[in-house]
Amino acid sequence: MSGVVTVHVWQVGARRLPSTLRAVALDRRRVRALAGVRFAKLLGTSRSFAMRDADPTRWALLVSWASREAARGFDHSPVPRRWQARSQESWQAVLRPLTSRGTWSRRTPFDVSPTSWDGPVAAVTRARIAPRQAVAFWRAIPPVAADLAHRPGLCAAFGMGEAPLGVQGTFSLWRDAAALHAYAYHGAAHRAAIRQTAARRWYAEELFARFAVLSAAGSIDGRDPLAGAAA
Repeated sequence: MSGVVTVHVWQVGARRLPSTLRAVALDRRRVRALAGVRFAKLLGTSRSFAMRDADPTRWALLVSWASREAARGFDHSPVPRRWQARSQESWQAVLRPLTSRGTWSRRTPFDVSPTSWDGPVAAVTRARIAPRQAVAFWRAIPPVAADLAHRPGLCAAFGMGEAPLGVQGTFSLWRDAAALHAYAYHGAAHRAAIRQTAARRWYAEELFARFAVLSAAGSIDGRDPLAGAAA
């Protein structure tokens, strides 16, 4: 199977933060240089989608692979072993891209394989905010985040990004595609944000992608986010 994507989430201890920040600077290049890597981003995260909730102790690595075999080989390479050694908690998933619209760093990062899927799904959004629209964008975030937190079928969600202000993204995990669709197209706050996005042209670049969750292991915030979800 080609076109798989892996997501790794690592929670490190506060005492490990200085060495972690050094690793971030070095491992971004190391991962991109590995055989089979099509696209890779090592990202900071936030507890919600708001800047005030940024968490410097939790990091996410998203990698688009040329093959499932290349993705499996990564688990035994030095980069994830070092991250695992410094982490108090970790979670990882193997994903199959189902849909993807837009670009990330001017690239099309995912090899999409449209197919029917009845199990858990993940969604990734990423946007480079137009500087003149930054204030309006951040004012619109709280209602969307509040609505998301109470959505049926949501298993986990956090913000992620390459930079603290102008380059933002989200990762969310859902029980199934129906739950994600209900939030995206029937939630009043999210529909309002979509309308404002089109009217105000918030983004200089944007990407929206949906994935089938093929497998997952580990925990986020002390729990298996997919416990009880259909597989």
